[in-house]
Amino acid sequence: MEVRSENIQVRCDKLPAPVVPRARLQVWFIRVCSSIFLWTCLVQLVAIGELWHPKIFPNLSNRIHWFKNVPRHVDIVIQSPPPLVAPRNYTSNGFLIVSCNGGLNQMRAAICDMVTVARLLNLTLVVPQLDKTSFWADPSNFEDIFDVRHFIDSLRDEVRIIKRLPKKFSRKYGYKPFQMPPVSWSTEKYYLQQILPLFSKHKVLHFNRTDTRLANNVIPLNLQKLRCRVNFQGLKFTPQIEALGYKLVRILQERGPFVALHLRYEMDMLAFSGCTHGCTMEEAEELKRLRYAYPWWREKEIVSEERRSQGLCPLTPEEAALVLQALGIEKDTQIYIAAGEIYGGEKRLGALRAAFPRIVKKEMLLDPAELQSFQNHSSQMAALDFMVSTASNTFIPTYDGNMAKVVEGHRRYLGFKKSVLLDRRKLVELVDMHQNGTLSWNEFSVALRLAHEKRLGQPTRRKEIADKPKEEDYFYANPQECLCEERNCDDLLGHGNSTEVQ
Repeated sequence: MEVRSENIQVRCDKLPAPVVPRARLQVWFIRVCSSIFLWTCLVQLVAIGELWHPKIFPNLSNRIHWFKNVPRHVDIVIQSPPPLVAPRNYTSNGFLIVSCNGGLNQMRAAICDMVTVARLLNLTLVVPQLDKTSFWADPSNFEDIFDVRHFIDSLRDEVRIIKRLPKKFSRKYGYKPFQMPPVSWSTEKYYLQQILPLFSKHKVLHFNRTDTRLANNVIPLNLQKLRCRVNFQGLKFTPQIEALGYKLVRILQERGPFVALHLRYEMDMLAFSGCTHGCTMEEAEELKRLRYAYPWWREKEIVSEERRSQGLCPLTPEEAALVLQALGIEKDTQIYIAAGEIYGGEKRLGALRAAFPRIVKKEMLLDPAELQSFQNHSSQMAALDFMVSTASNTFIPTYDGNMAKVVEGHRRYLGFKKSVLLDRRKLVELVDMHQNGTLSWNEFSVALRLAHEKRLGQPTRRKEIADKPKEEDYFYANPQECLCEERNCDDLLGHGNSTEVQ
């Protein structure tokens, strides 16, 4: 049997290969060529469509990527990245380096301003440097927080942005750029008359402070709209931050409506403001020592109770609990704490947690491994809180700092989503009256709601105060020039539909 099977195998091997009819080969060849031709036509059609009608032919690969990573109910406007715009053709007057100072949202606003200044002066902007020396000591670079390629590409029709200076202008080759902080709250006239001439002598200028260096008002409309474009479209978080931020939002939304409480009761805020209401003597002394340790916190001797009565202190967790209850927020509502480490830790959150048991923080919703790469990077953590605050059903900041203002502006841009903008001066007065027995709970609750019925993020005009820019409404909290593209601004911001400017 074994020999016979070998013989059979030999005979089979000697059989001639089957002949494929020539007609069948021709059919296969035609099919392959037709497929290649049709696929080529489709690719060309999509490319032409993106060039002439981007809304009709969106970028398919990007669209698939975005939809795979976005939860179903996230209440954030998400669009496919637009096709690459043609770069603006201009002769650059020089290079602008900027070193942003402050926390994430202060730096965010500064970046928007500096792009606008570069556009005004026809400069080439180097990707901004982020603050690494402040209280938070965050080592993150621009590309660790923002999508640097998107930032460069999405704004290239307005300004040329490069990742680093040409070698001949680098310190390595002995070149020292001219450093200066521009004057705060400046209009375009200052930059055209005082800054632009400097580039004829110094090809590179380094702005070593960038906070509030562009005025809120009296700025041409095209520049105001550019500030918005950078803020709402050009500055996009990295894919890693966005993916985790969307996951946080999805988890919260699956559990029901939620309030984002920006509880700015953190060590740096209390030390900077000098607010020690509710703290022990030891805690007050610790905060004072911290304030003296940082030379740029210029105001040293502060009377806490005076500051509080003027409405200049963040709410304590106990005050925040009273406010949420008086506003009618149900006890079983999710309260997301959008903040860093609360001064006094979990013990200080006791009254707030007793009033609202469903208090959550990102550390409670995510696996520790997911946050590991974000540890010791306060700006990246703040980016997560920013995304959650923007998407929340209601946003309540307990202090009107930079994050509160920038989130408020984003929520206005997304359709005037509800933001309770607390009148802390009035609020402290009401809280004290309730706690000393002057106001009953019902009287306190009614008075507090009446005081805030026109402070819910409705359409309104920015308050302008000549020669007092610090007392004006902040541009990024209410970028009114960018909120009425397809409707009459008077209809949107008129007295009938808005908070009256006091």
